[in-house]
Amino acid sequence: MKAMILAAGRGSRMRPLTARIPKALVEINNTPLIAYHLMRIRDAGIVEVVINLGHLGEMIREALKDGSDYGVNISYSDESSHILGTGGGIVKALPLLGDTPFFVVNADVYTDYAIRPLAIQAPCQAHLVMVDNPEHNRAGDFGFSDGFVADCSQMKLTFAGLGYYTTDLFARLPQRQLSLVEILRPAVAAGLVSGEHYQGEWIDVGTIERLNVAQATGL
Repeated sequence: MKAMILAAGRGSRMRPLTARIPKALVEINNTPLIAYHLMRIRDAGIVEVVINLGHLGEMIREALKDGSDYGVNISYSDESSHILGTGGGIVKALPLLGDTPFFVVNADVYTDYAIRPLAIQAPCQAHLVMVDNPEHNRAGDFGFSDGFVADCSQMKLTFAGLGYYTTDLFARLPQRQLSLVEILRPAVAAGLVSGEHYQGEWIDVGTIERLNVAQATGL
């Protein structure tokens, strides 16, 4: 299994901090956000990692190089000329991810979730990590029941920005700006997305305020 870290975003809600540093390199307790993911990916026994680059992406490449400092091998998918979103970025990176299921995490998530090589059970095309709805997303994203992500109004949870995917989910999609949730919705409606409700530590570090919460939490 390979892993991908989505790190191309502009981090506009964290300005002025992200005017000079990409959100993935913002530090929590003296460690860049993206480094936490690399260490957890390595600890899961996954060594091949793809990182997409967009806003100030060369700073990420300069900081991480080939990944050997973290015990992984990093390949980069360059979106510096046109950022493609969380879904479009995966579509562009498919040649680097190969034909087998892979794990994806948003670079701006701070969590103690234990990544693991996971076999997605056919006919499912994805397995999502869901969390309780935070204050900034009280309505949630998807329903969740009996181990499946559902397109319903009851028991809605928030998609944590961590998931396991098959290449079938992205087959024949155009290489254009797409959100991952946009790609997931038809598969969810068709009953092709399993999931888990994670209740450990999880913070979407999307604003300066939530960055401060993460600094105080410490993992």
